[in-house]
Amino acid sequence: MGRTMDWPESTQPKLYALPAGLKRDGGKLGEARVVAQNPLVWQAKYGSLVAGAYDLGAVDGMNEKGLAGHLLYLNSADYGVRDPARPGLQAGLWLQYALDNAASVSEALALLKPVQIVMVEAHGFKTSLHLALEDASGDSAIIEYIGGKAVVHHGRQYTVMTNDPSYDEQLALLNKMEKAHKFTATTRDTLLPGNMNPVDRFQRAAFFSRFLPQPQNTRQAIASMFSIMANVSVPFGAPYKDFGTYNTEYRSVTDLTHRVYYFQLTTVPSVSWTPLAELNFAPGAPALMLNPDDVGLAGDVSGRYSWVTPPF
Repeated sequence: MGRTMDWPESTQPKLYALPAGLKRDGGKLGEARVVAQNPLVWQAKYGSLVAGAYDLGAVDGMNEKGLAGHLLYLNSADYGVRDPARPGLQAGLWLQYALDNAASVSEALALLKPVQIVMVEAHGFKTSLHLALEDASGDSAIIEYIGGKAVVHHGRQYTVMTNDPSYDEQLALLNKMEKAHKFTATTRDTLLPGNMNPVDRFQRAAFFSRFLPQPQNTRQAIASMFSIMANVSVPFGAPYKDFGTYNTEYRSVTDLTHRVYYFQLTTVPSVSWTPLAELNFAPGAPALMLNPDDVGLAGDVSGRYSWVTPPF
C-alpha cells in the first residue's frame, strides 16, 4: 500500500510507535474537550506505528496485526448532526481507533459502525476526511460520510483513493475515461489525465497500478509502489486552486506481509524504513518517536526512535 501526503503547509509529521495498553479519549483534540457528551474512550488492544499530523492524531500507519489505514481530505465529508446517544469520536482519532482495536478490515468496519465521527477544526482546517483501510489478507475498504451517512466500499477491488468528488463519482468518472480512451488497448501514446486535481490523479493511479509486474521479491514490490506514488505526487510549485499548491510532503509504502513501514519525506534524499518486529508493542512498553526531518536518515531506522509521551 502506498500514499502521498499533499498539503498547503507542513503537517509537522512525526512517526510514533505506540504500544498496546494506552488509554485514549476520542472526545479530546490535544488538551481541548471537543466531544462533550458520550465521547468514545478505549484502551488500545494492539500496538501501532503511525505518522501523526500536528501531533493531534494519526493520518497514516499500521498496527502489529497487519491492519493499515490512511486518512485523506474530502471536502464533501458530512458526518451529520451530533447524536449524543452514539459514542462520539473526533475525526482526527478515527484511524487510531481502528488500529488500536482491530486486526482486520472486517473487524474494523464492525467496530466503527456504532461510532459517530465528529467534525473538529485545527490549524484553520476542518477534519473533512475519508478513511482507507487494508489488511494483510488483501482485503480493503473505503469509508466516506456523505449527507451524514456512512458509505462503505468494501472489497479487494477498491485500491485507489484521492480526494473529491465522492468515491461513487470517482468510479463513474474512471469508467467513463476507460471507455473513451480504450484502456484495454494501451500503448505509450494512450491519453491520460496529467494534472494535479484529485480526479486526474485517481485515474493515473488506477491506470498505472494495473500494469505493475508481478514482483520477484519484496524489494521489487516496494519499488513498484513507490513508482506509482511518484507518478501521482504533486511537484513543488504546481498550481492548485486559488491559493497556491498542495505539494507532496511525504510518501509512504506499507508492507503488510512483513510488517515494514517505509517513509520518504520529500525534502530528505533517502527512504527510511521501520520493521515493526524490531519494536516493543507490549503493554507497559514506552511510546517512541522519530522525527523524519533529518537528512541523515536512511535504511532501517528502528534503532533511531526515542522515548516520548504519547501526544494522542
